[in-house]
Amino acid sequence: MISPAPEERRPPPGRSPSIGYLDFYAQVAAAQLADWAPPTPSRVLDLSDDGPQWARQLAAAGHAVLHVDRPGSQPDAGATVPGITTVKADCNALDWLADGCVDAVLAEGQALSRCLATEQTCRELFRVLRPGGRLLLVVDSLVTGLARLADQGRWAELADVPFADCVLVPQEDGGISRCFRPEELAALLVDSGMQVQWVRSRTVLTLAAVDRALDHGQPTAMAVLLRTELALAAEREGEASGLHLVASARRPV
Repeated sequence: MISPAPEERRPPPGRSPSIGYLDFYAQVAAAQLADWAPPTPSRVLDLSDDGPQWARQLAAAGHAVLHVDRPGSQPDAGATVPGITTVKADCNALDWLADGCVDAVLAEGQALSRCLATEQTCRELFRVLRPGGRLLLVVDSLVTGLARLADQGRWAELADVPFADCVLVPQEDGGISRCFRPEELAALLVDSGMQVQWVRSRTVLTLAAVDRALDHGQPTAMAVLLRTELALAAEREGEASGLHLVASARRPV
């Protein structure tokens, strides 16, 4: 199982995460990707903006990966890995790709949360997928948005969230992140033409619960936490308890 380097993991807002929690989060993400990935060698478009680790995992499984690297970002090591082709491009403008040219699309990190025209991007993802092709995407949840607004002391904006059609939250680097409710994300995918298979929280177990379990020092603690997390996430589809939402969808045949 491939785990991202510490600088490539996505910490939750608020309390600083422990190294143990970061390892747990990375292993959950890698396991979810392994479970979702096509069973046979396929052409995969990787729009993930948090490093090349997911492209490397897919390439190691035998897939041909087209990894989109943002203009201005540092060159990544994935460019030299067999099975990965890296291009510098804006993941929000995919008109350089032909219709139905890929079997699957992966959008990890904040690639779609930072894309404020998410509806148009999802329509483009539908276009480049072949009929029957699959999509796995990750976005910031409403829980993350509320936590960030509270951390920033934006109480007026926090009070407006229940009445907002679209929740946009400032990031520490000056960018904007769009945060989603599960039903909002599902509706967006349906409107783009996709068949939604499921929408889940990335993690159900809390930072505190994971840290307490790992603090006991049992050698099997991480494996038990991982099995528990994956089982709980599948049972609690559509809930918004996690910091990030993961959605799986297909283009109809």
